[in-house]
Amino acid sequence: MLKIVKTSIVIATTSLIFASNAQADVGEALQNICTIVKADDKGELRKKMKRVQSDFSLRIKDYYSGVSCGGNSLIRTAMLNDAIETGTLMIKKMPKSDLSAPEKDGKTVSAWATENGLNSSPLFAELTDRL
Repeated sequence: MLKIVKTSIVIATTSLIFASNAQADVGEALQNICTIVKADDKGELRKKMKRVQSDFSLRIKDYYSGVSCGGNSLIRTAMLNDAIETGTLMIKKMPKSDLSAPEKDGKTVSAWATENGLNSSPLFAELTDRL
């Protein structure tokens, strides 16, 4: 019985160590994603998304809400910086339910864009077409 308890503790400790290392690595992998979105570098964003998916089995919907670029989400950052290519890619890759869901401030991306006068943006048109 004591041997089972010791083995369980060792396994639990080992899994916690590996889990914390994986989170740090994901953070490093996503470190410059805001810069890529602001620069409207679709090719680099695509590479970043593929690398995160292959290395950590995460899709954009899995880490989208955890990434903040100066207090804004990735799609909001793309709208503010007229990053049409990267914004369109993210809109196409995100599930419709996540695009229409409220973000951290309680507003959806389309409601936020309307409030900030960005409803004439090509990204807003792409977003409304997708929804």
